[in-house]
Amino acid sequence: MEQYLQVGIISSTHGIRGEVKVFPTTDDPARFKVLKNVILDTGKEQIPMEIQGVKFFKQFVIVKFKGIDNINDIEKYKGKSLLVTRENASPLEEDEYYIADLIGMTVFTEDGEFGVLKDVIETGANEVYVVDSKEHGEVLIPAIHDCILDVNVEEQTMKVHLLDGLI
Repeated sequence: MEQYLQVGIISSTHGIRGEVKVFPTTDDPARFKVLKNVILDTGKEQIPMEIQGVKFFKQFVIVKFKGIDNINDIEKYKGKSLLVTRENASPLEEDEYYIADLIGMTVFTEDGEFGVLKDVIETGANEVYVVDSKEHGEVLIPAIHDCILDVNVEEQTMKVHLLDGLI
């Protein structure tokens, strides 16, 4: 399992006082209001950052980091990810999973091994799991109780029922 979970990506600067526009990759952008610390993943290093202020603008979260007061100090981090530790992640409800834990799972049907989960598409109604199957290519499986029978994060396995028409 991943140690860190992504909550957003810095898309651009906002103004000249060191604020950034963050595209939230969490399903609850309002959680930035209570988030105190994040980790900035530069690709080469991970820098702990303290959040000083949060505002919302359209689909973005405007974030001000403590100690960053100039556009020049933050501009180099455009396109970089903001992470949180699992301890700071939003708690999960029953039958909810972090996407990072699902990617790479071996998917089984009633007939045996089917493929590997390679992506999760978030739609308005429910998520859709993209499974790479050797026999059928890319198969889209809706994340509904009729299709997803069991998910075991520890063993990295998922058991699915393929409804008629999915393959």
